[in-house]
Order: sequence, then C-alpha cells, then structure tokens
Amino acid sequence: MTSGSIELRDETRRSTLYNADLAPVPFGSRTWGLWNIAALWVGMAVCIPTYMLAAGLISAGMSWKQALFTITLGNLIVLVPMMLNAHAGTRYGIPFPVLLRSSFGILGANVPALMRALVACGWFGIQTWIGGSAIYNLLAIVFGFIPAGPGDMLPIIGLSWGQLGSFMFFWAINIAVIMAGIESIKWLETLAAPFLLLIGLGLLWWAVSEGGGFAVILSDATVAQVRGDLPGDFNFWAIFWPSLTGMVGFWATLSLNIPDFTRYAHSQRDQMLGQLVGLPTTMALFSFIGIAVTCATVVIFGETIWDPVALLSRFPSKLVVAFSLFALTLATLSTNIAANVVSPSNDFSNLAPRYISFKRGGLITGVIGILIFPWKLLSDFNQYIFTWLVGYSGLLGSIAGVMIVDYYLLRRGRLKIDDLYLRDGEYSFGGSGFNWRALVAVGLGVSLNVPGFLAQASGGSIAVAPFFSGLYSYAWFVSLLVAGLAHFGLNRLFPSGQVD
Repeated sequence: MTSGSIELRDETRRSTLYNADLAPVPFGSRTWGLWNIAALWVGMAVCIPTYMLAAGLISAGMSWKQALFTITLGNLIVLVPMMLNAHAGTRYGIPFPVLLRSSFGILGANVPALMRALVACGWFGIQTWIGGSAIYNLLAIVFGFIPAGPGDMLPIIGLSWGQLGSFMFFWAINIAVIMAGIESIKWLETLAAPFLLLIGLGLLWWAVSEGGGFAVILSDATVAQVRGDLPGDFNFWAIFWPSLTGMVGFWATLSLNIPDFTRYAHSQRDQMLGQLVGLPTTMALFSFIGIAVTCATVVIFGETIWDPVALLSRFPSKLVVAFSLFALTLATLSTNIAANVVSPSNDFSNLAPRYISFKRGGLITGVIGILIFPWKLLSDFNQYIFTWLVGYSGLLGSIAGVMIVDYYLLRRGRLKIDDLYLRDGEYSFGGSGFNWRALVAVGLGVSLNVPGFLAQASGGSIAVAPFFSGLYSYAWFVSLLVAGLAHFGLNRLFPSGQVD
C-alpha cells in the first residue's frame, strides 16, 4: 500500500478471487464524507420497521420511556462493533467478504458471508413487502377500490393479484437501483435523508396538535390503552434483556458488513462521526415518533394504529395520503437498497468473483427475497422481535466476535492486501483456504443459542433446559463473547502455519 493509492500486483488482478467490485477502493475514488455516512444511516434508519419497533416492546408491557430507553441503548451498544469493523474498510478500501478472508480464509470466508447474505435476503423481502403494501394502499385510496379480502387471496401465495402486483412493482424499482450501481445508492441516501426527517417531524407535529399535546398522548392512561391488558404482573427485567438483544440484532447485520460502505469514506474521522451522528440519534428519534403518533391514534381515532400505512389511509385528503405514502415508499426503498442489497450482492460475488458481479449478486438477492414469502414473517410482533431479531443476532454475533478479535488482537490491524486475493498467500491457511479455528469458534458461539431458539420458534412445544432458555435472552452477547474468546484461544494453542 503506497501513499495516496492502493496498488495490487498484476498477479493479484489475474486471480480468480479478484473482480472490480471486490477490489480495494483507491483513495482518489473515496467520495463519501461525514455527511454522506450520516445520511446513509438516516436513510436506513427512517423506515417502517423502525417506526414500529417499539410496538413489540410496549405490547409486551413496557412503558413508552422504557421502550425508548431499550431501543436507544441497543443502538449505542451495536455502534461499538459497527465502528470497530468499519475501520478496516476505510483503512484498506476492502468490502466485508474480502475482510472475512483474513480471519476465515480465502474460501472459508464464504461461510460467514453467506450467513450474513441469507439474513439480508430475509430483510430485503420484508422491506420489499412493506414498500409494495404502501403502493397497494396508495392505489386503493387514489382510485377508490376496496382492498382485497380473505376470499380474494391466491392459493399457496396468500396474496391477491393487486398485492402481488404491487409487491413485484416495488421489487422491480429496487432491482433498477441495483443495476445503476453503488454511486446511485449514495445519491439516493443523500437525497432522501433530509426529506424523510421532515416527513417524520411533520407526522409528529400532526399527532401532537390533533391529540392535545404530549401530556395527553403520552399519559399513562393512553399508553395503557396502547399496551392493552396484560395477564399477571409485569416483570421489566424479564422483558428487557431479550428486548435489548433484539434491538442490537436490528443492526447486527450492518455491524458486520459496514466496511462495504466505509471503504468509500474520506477518513476514519468521517466514518466514525458520521455513524455516531446518524445511527443512534435517528433510531431514537424515529422510534419516538412511532410511539407518539401511535399513542395519538388512541386519542384521535379511539383505537391503536401501529401501522403507518393504515394510519395514513385514515387521512381525509387524497393528496396528503398520496404524498405521505410516496414518502413511506421512498423511506423503504432507501433502507432496503443500502441495508439489504449491498452486503449480499458482495457476499454472493465472493462465491465466484469471475462470474458473479455486484449486480448479479443483487439479482440473486432479489429472487431469494421473493421466495421466502416475507409477508408471513411480519404476522406477529413477538415472533418478529424474539424469534427473528434475537434469533439471527445469535448467528451474527459470533461472526462479529471472530472478526474483532482477529483484526485487533491477533493482527493488530495489519493486513496484506495482495494476499487477500491469492490462493497461495497468507490467508490460504496452508493451502486449504479455510481457517478451521474461526469456523470452530463461530460454531461454538452459535451452538449455545440453538436450544433457546428452537424453544422460542416452536412456541414452547420444544422443551429445553431453563439454562438455555435464559441464555437465549442474551443471544448476541453470548455468541460474540464465546466466539471471540474461542478464536483467540485456538489461535494461541494452534498458531496459524503450524496446524492447518
């Protein structure tokens, strides 16, 4: 690596592990400043899932202050591994799957990369379904047709033709942005960020003015109506820990592949301050807007409306409804592209760099996002938080543990760039291409959370020991700590190059 540029040998560029999308970004091509990084997070955080994030916490028994505290704390915690993993992206200009090669091996990197990619495909499907739903409701209001009922649903799929068409239309918009390349994503996020914040603040202003002020809409009586009747005594700490893990899990995905974006940053200062300004503040603000507006619906309409699409459908002006639903569609698009497309596109490209480009990886992501039937994942708030978010956090936390320990404690932040693209370099680990220490460490981190996940996903029909059920509440923390310690210990017992 020379001053002002990152030079790769000709031998490296001819390697089958190299393509232009996975190559280090030269310093002269790094055009993302502090505001671009902050805008990236605003564009990703301002979305319907963030707005509805407190719903599961309040419905489980929390007050609005407890829910907001849990969400904010979770985002401050996940910001730590986010910044740690972002460092290598800015220093070396490399994307997430290439960084994985240093810890897991040039071929072993595909295992954690695909784990991350499949979670992203699930999120891509969820966000595409949300965006398609907004378009469907917009069309229903503007043209005055009655939304589909149970009798209109297609067999197996469980959607009407109108819902399916809206879903596929929004899917096609996402694919079009992917085909335009990474600079179009930067442009989209920078353009959308201030617009989306203004829309959110406008919705908050409406809620406060129509609902009679903060004192009314956030009163204990109003929140109690939002929460509903709960059986038995509420145990805050029993709900807090798995909820906190779920909040960390919300962005545990990006805490891994953040180098995919920070590789374009001007400096470490820009990426660190940009993330600090953009992530926790936006998540706290937009979650609070979701809480306040939902509480206001109890006062204004006499019922709890968590879904912003359903809420906007109640507005009397078709022009206001159309504009608001357009804003929600833009918010969903900006989140989906940045959070759920960039990483799997690079991850799938890493499987076969000579044949799968960033754009082809994006197409693969899009197809899988359809096949998972995402509308079925959002049917229950408790399952959404405690099965989906907590569950995959236990999967991804182990990868984060290995990455952080390997980069900071074992390699001291020093990487050999050419060797990341060579089959016979340092990261081939004796020629196999797999660092078995890292893979074993991930397996250990994940395995401890599997029993608790099975119990949660089965609704309690699969009985496990209370120890594992309790451990599952801390899934991300457990997997990160166990995998990190195991990776460090295995490398001390079996140093690379001696036993491979």
